[in-house]
Amino acid sequence: MNTKRSQPLARDAMAYVLAGGRGSRLKELTDVRAKPAVFFGGKTRIIDFALSNALNSGIRRIGVATQYKAHSLIRHLQRGWNFFRPERNESFDILPASQRVSETQWYEGTADAVYQNIDIIEAYGPEYMVILAGDHIYKMDYELMLGEHVDSGADVTVGCLEVPRMEATGFGVMAVDGKGRITAFVEKPADPPAMPGKPDTALASMGLYVFRTKFLMEQLRRDAAEKGSSRDFGKDIIPYVVKHGKAVAHSFSRSCVRSSFEREAYWRDVGTIDAYWEANIDLTDVTPELDIYDRDWPIWTYAEIKPPAKFVHDEDGRRGSAVSSLVAGDCIISGSALRRSLLFTGVRANSFSALDEAVVLPDCTIGRHARLRKVVIDRGVHVPEGLVVGEDPVLDAKRFRLTEGGVCLITQKMIDAVA
Repeated sequence: MNTKRSQPLARDAMAYVLAGGRGSRLKELTDVRAKPAVFFGGKTRIIDFALSNALNSGIRRIGVATQYKAHSLIRHLQRGWNFFRPERNESFDILPASQRVSETQWYEGTADAVYQNIDIIEAYGPEYMVILAGDHIYKMDYELMLGEHVDSGADVTVGCLEVPRMEATGFGVMAVDGKGRITAFVEKPADPPAMPGKPDTALASMGLYVFRTKFLMEQLRRDAAEKGSSRDFGKDIIPYVVKHGKAVAHSFSRSCVRSSFEREAYWRDVGTIDAYWEANIDLTDVTPELDIYDRDWPIWTYAEIKPPAKFVHDEDGRRGSAVSSLVAGDCIISGSALRRSLLFTGVRANSFSALDEAVVLPDCTIGRHARLRKVVIDRGVHVPEGLVVGEDPVLDAKRFRLTEGGVCLITQKMIDAVA
């Protein structure tokens, strides 16, 4: 990257976060909220990672396109991301589908979610656009990707993950030449193309793109006028640029942010209950793969004003304790034993209960003598006294949603049906 620039490229960039997806593989967790609004890590929401990356990278103009059941997401953004100031040339826009340039109510695809707000983007006049997915967990310095985009003279730069080749069948996959130029872009191929010199590795798209704004606007207008287009970056815009322009791959490993405790480049799509549970529980490890305590790259979020967590009772069988666990503020662990669990704000765990490998979302109450193992408990659930989950998979599957990985998702509606 050219280090002689007079100022960071991020100052001339706008980050545009695509946050309208439902995330149906998360099942009941996305019945009342979009996937980017799903809670993660004890305090944050999934979307906070993409937004924090943009902020920490130096980008001060951000737009978030929302669509599916967006109230929870919009409320979180208004509460936690309202500190941008116009007088400092900063902006933060929440952009629901609002028929600005289309007679249809909804965004038709990811590209259309940008196209319908083209007038807002052009009014700000950013030189570069960083298009982001709002539903992945990772830390990345977009300034490094912007620099590579400018230095390569690319029309589009695509953020890529290096993954085992046959694990790339669920991604958009790029074939590249020896200089990193994309020669083909294939959605979910049965036989993914390998990287040059790495026959067992493929380059999978992160759903992360950098464009010069003028070029992107031209492509969006061209695509909007094209009959039969699905108005999607991965299906339409990127393949067109690969064929008719210059598309370059940017490997995530070159711009991922790692603390001294992080060995590997960390990126997760927590799009299934099993993946979501695992990524949260992994945070309880002594040295987790994702360092959320890194002060050099903080994950910003809505910081609720709550009292500290509290642990009470100290007698055999009724001892408020937590081992290898994360416990957020306003939790009261009243004679309950936690092991390798993650509790969000406002959880009440009552006497003689036990939680093992449990992810408990905000404002839940765990009744006395309940025993819960390998569970995800949705927000506001009241677990009745004596409920046992995680010991009888046949019974669990009848009452709750049991995944292939043996994780039980519990919602209040499921609890009410049991009662």
